[in-house]
Amino acid sequence: MHLEGPWLSTTGKKKGKQKFRNAEAARKARQLEENWNDLLKKWGVEQQEKRKKRAMSAPTLSTPAPFYRGSDQPKIPSLPFTGGPCTKPEQKVYTGDKIKGIGTMHKSNAVPIFSDEQAIDIAKMRR
Repeated sequence: MHLEGPWLSTTGKKKGKQKFRNAEAARKARQLEENWNDLLKKWGVEQQEKRKKRAMSAPTLSTPAPFYRGSDQPKIPSLPFTGGPCTKPEQKVYTGDKIKGIGTMHKSNAVPIFSDEQAIDIAKMRR
């Protein structure tokens, strides 16, 4: 992923001060703005007041306290240290007579060999 330059911004979308071609265009734009505001007042639509009123009547945002798993359960202490040694288990060794050996079929794939025929087949499969 690469970084975009400052021209791609999600902040700062406000337009700057409006520039006009000449003084006549500026005067006309101001006159239209005044006429529009007068019309809004005439019809009783005061947008700024409506926005303020709606913002002031909105409930305040309050987030609940975070809930952690187990926070509602009592604390259960762990078992005390017995001081016993941790010994290595006995090594597992095959003591039966069904498996004759272990062969390698492909790469390092270990395969148990049960008969002489299987050993010959596996030997022929190798490259």
